[in-house]
Amino acid sequence: MSASYAELKINKKDFDQETLDDALRVDRLCQDLLRGFYDALLEGGESPEAATRLANGADYYVRDFVVDNRSRNVFDERPGLVRQFAGNWYIVSTIEPDIAQLGRYLEGILSFYRYLHGRKLVSDRFLRQVEQECGDLAFYERRIEEFWAIKGDGYVAWEKGCSLKED
Repeated sequence: MSASYAELKINKKDFDQETLDDALRVDRLCQDLLRGFYDALLEGGESPEAATRLANGADYYVRDFVVDNRSRNVFDERPGLVRQFAGNWYIVSTIEPDIAQLGRYLEGILSFYRYLHGRKLVSDRFLRQVEQECGDLAFYERRIEEFWAIKGDGYVAWEKGCSLKED
């Protein structure tokens, strides 16, 4: 009998990427990690519908933003990463950004980091940071409203309010 993905040891360094081949490999690793997350949600009593919703939110954040757009290791404990996703990238990458949809993504992201924390793959301190960033819906709603109100060359000022630029 083979061990489920949730029981396998994870080497965080395997999720580093420098080349296109690395990015493809990491994407596959993330798919497996997210499948393990989904299975853990079901085993924890979530309905298939709720587990799918949470896993989809985490998947969008992990694979499209963290791995593809930011080229980061999913275990990189960088404060502000969720905030960049929700307060900028999601807004500019979505045809009609919506706080209700963003809230659902943030639920999945938080649940995913709690799953990683439960497996001792992220620290207590980082989980608290993620909880704070995922809970700041009023900020993200304001960012969406301000985005729709941009006129002329106001995008630059809006972008500075929650920049994707690295420090």
